[in-house]
Amino acid sequence: MDLSNLQPAPGSTHSEKRIGRGPGSGKGGTSTRGHKGAKSRSGYKRKIGFEGGQMPLQRRLPKFGFKPLKRVEYRPINLDALQALAEAKQLEKIGLEELIAAGLVNRKHLVKILANGQLSAALTVEAHAFSKAAEQAIEQAGGKIVKL
Repeated sequence: MDLSNLQPAPGSTHSEKRIGRGPGSGKGGTSTRGHKGAKSRSGYKRKIGFEGGQMPLQRRLPKFGFKPLKRVEYRPINLDALQALAEAKQLEKIGLEELIAAGLVNRKHLVKILANGQLSAALTVEAHAFSKAAEQAIEQAGGKIVKL
């Protein structure tokens, strides 16, 4: 036994039915497509969401909402997360690199600092945006703000 005399198990393979090859084949004439209608024609392609003529779901449901094209989406980080990070790693300056290393954000994220929680350490914080309350809290704790 070697690779030159391998063959499939008996009955495991069969030839394809040849459609549209005359009446003697049993699959001639309409070629299994039935009579008339869009599906019997060449080039037929069903539209996405087509429901057989019934009003499609995307047209039955009401339209709502608005998505502005120039929306800027920030990844929010609270003051308590900054405090925990500063305590865990003994940091005086928290920038994007420290937040990325801690797994809080990704390189492609824009960061906004929010004023949820307490900040006791005097930190220099670098971020793309700050809430007004977060700015006040950081400055009251003796820290500095750097907008990127």
